[in-house]
Amino acid sequence: MSRYKCSHCGMEFDKPGKCTMCDVPLEEVSEEKPCEHCGHEEMKHGHHDHTEHHKHMVQDFKKRFFVSIIVTIPILLLSPLIQDFLNYTLVFSGDKYLMFVLSSFVFAYGGWPFLKGLFDELKQKQPGMMTLIALAIFVAYVYSAAVVFGLKGKYFFWELATLIDIMLLGHWIEMKSVLGASRALEKLAHLLPDTAHLVKGDIVSDVKISELEKEDIILIKAGEKVPADAVVTEGKSYIDESMLTGESKPVKKEKGDKIIGGSVNGDSPIKAKVVGTGENSYLNKVVNLVKQAQGAKSKTQRLADRAAMWLTIIAISVGIITLVVWLFKTPEVAFAIERMATVMIITCPHALGLAIPLVGAVSTSLSAKNGLLIRNRTAFENSRKITTLVFDKTGTLTEGKFGVSAIKTFDSEYDEKAIIKIAASLEVNSEHSIAKGILAKAKELGGSPLKSENFKVIKGEGVKGKVGSKKVRLVSKGYLDKNNIRIPEEAGKKLSGTLVFVLINNKPVGLIVLSDKIREDSYEAIKRLKKEGIKCVLLTGDNKEVAKEVADELELDGFFAEVLPHEKQEKIKELQYKGEVVAMTGDGINDAPALAQADVGIAIGSGTDVAAETADIILVNSNPKDVVSLILFGKATYRKMVQNLFWATGYNVIAIPLAAGVLYKIGIVISPAVGAILMSMSTVIVAINASFLRVKKQ
Repeated sequence: MSRYKCSHCGMEFDKPGKCTMCDVPLEEVSEEKPCEHCGHEEMKHGHHDHTEHHKHMVQDFKKRFFVSIIVTIPILLLSPLIQDFLNYTLVFSGDKYLMFVLSSFVFAYGGWPFLKGLFDELKQKQPGMMTLIALAIFVAYVYSAAVVFGLKGKYFFWELATLIDIMLLGHWIEMKSVLGASRALEKLAHLLPDTAHLVKGDIVSDVKISELEKEDIILIKAGEKVPADAVVTEGKSYIDESMLTGESKPVKKEKGDKIIGGSVNGDSPIKAKVVGTGENSYLNKVVNLVKQAQGAKSKTQRLADRAAMWLTIIAISVGIITLVVWLFKTPEVAFAIERMATVMIITCPHALGLAIPLVGAVSTSLSAKNGLLIRNRTAFENSRKITTLVFDKTGTLTEGKFGVSAIKTFDSEYDEKAIIKIAASLEVNSEHSIAKGILAKAKELGGSPLKSENFKVIKGEGVKGKVGSKKVRLVSKGYLDKNNIRIPEEAGKKLSGTLVFVLINNKPVGLIVLSDKIREDSYEAIKRLKKEGIKCVLLTGDNKEVAKEVADELELDGFFAEVLPHEKQEKIKELQYKGEVVAMTGDGINDAPALAQADVGIAIGSGTDVAAETADIILVNSNPKDVVSLILFGKATYRKMVQNLFWATGYNVIAIPLAAGVLYKIGIVISPAVGAILMSMSTVIVAINASFLRVKKQ
């Protein structure tokens, strides 16, 4: 069956058409290549179920380990070296042939994943970990078999068997870690209930959630899971979104508020209108977004990949040199082969190959479960370098809920009520937060809005249209200055808030002042960011007085005021030209150019809209403290990557010379089995270190 992929956001679909998120034509995916994570051949559409395959691999390594360890016990008992060490004798006719048969089984059964891996890596022309392990066990087995059948020397079947056992154990533990990281997000998909209460008139019936359609009205009873993304139409309740956004406290939801499918209703029943199901649901978008992010490679990952390739080349080269040198220095071929095998095993780039992707998989899953959605891994890792954080004002540092705080009239023909009524008649066509504030005031003063027509937005400066026979404009101070429209000298002075001037037939008749309250969380967020050495700057289209008031209240490092949406990008460039590493936070719509220009673009308060196309990172909640959590988590993730890289490569500096036998004369030498333990330990340590990564919610 064909699969179709959006070239813009990476989401996959079963049918051709347009992407439900981006509205761009889908492309058929037909590339055939092995899976990056496990080497498993992908199906023709370029995708297979990683979780199921990894689950199978975990069970396979587990089974091979236990079977091999049982067969290894008699091999150890028959080994002359073990008998000498434990001071007992177990010799009988044909004992070496029995040891050969048992070792052949361990080599073929226990060593099969590594031998198969050798062929896969050579086929891809990318020799790596499996190549090194397979070469080591193949040389050890062939040489020991030759000794059994007449070649002069000593066999080391017990070393071969224990080496394979340890490698199987290491891979089993590692695959469990990889599986845990890949399955963490899939738990989200199981948050949805099986059924929903569909409301049609006075009848409530239970239906499967797959039968829900957009615009359906559903009833969500107290304590039930929300079956789909929806908007509350009736009632109010507290919703637990902790499994989706990491928000520990239940969030109050009332009429008009969005609720996310999978969240849990509190103690009050509510009715809601469905806005997203199936591929359009928040959960589905998040899972797709995370899979896309986990599949992407950052610069750090590519660096690790190159290092792993060079480590493989070094391992093979040093292994061959070690073999040749010891063949010249000693007549014991077995010892020379043993040294070569140990070098190859210890130098395996396995831990290095796992160091970055495992941290990446864990961090992406954890961040998504805490409402931090990563679209660009490189930008996320670069968040540790941020020197200046630029905040949009409305809805980010402030609540975004405007209320009318004052009304001034410039014309005796219009009183306060008339000015608000005319303004509301025009703003009824707008969804802007200022419009909502004016409409709320009009409702409070009484009277229905008048009929309006020809409504248009004046980009970044206001709105215009016709109310009755009058041409009405609601505009900013910048619009007045630009068009040389004069207002009374005292108008707007000593007034704190957003100023909206009312023009009727191009004549200023009044002024509406709206105020937007600063979020309580903004104070703590700014304080913490400054503690981290990050400058905080305000970027707003509001007037200078309002911008200065907010900047002073929050003790920001500066502000840009009266900036139109298309000019915000230039302000970001100005900061970058000064050498600042800039992060921009905005709503992902009006701030799109600025988000794209910033070194790290953060769309804040996007709610269930995870398609903020220009943002590198999307914050589900409108909480500025989540920006702090994001930056601190970015730093923690990078630290884990560096720690893993250091451990994965650092131990080789000491272990390789010891494996090669440079201290053999003073009695310090590493056997292949000890080499395998060291290599496996490095891999397990890398996996355990990655699992300690945590998001610290502020």
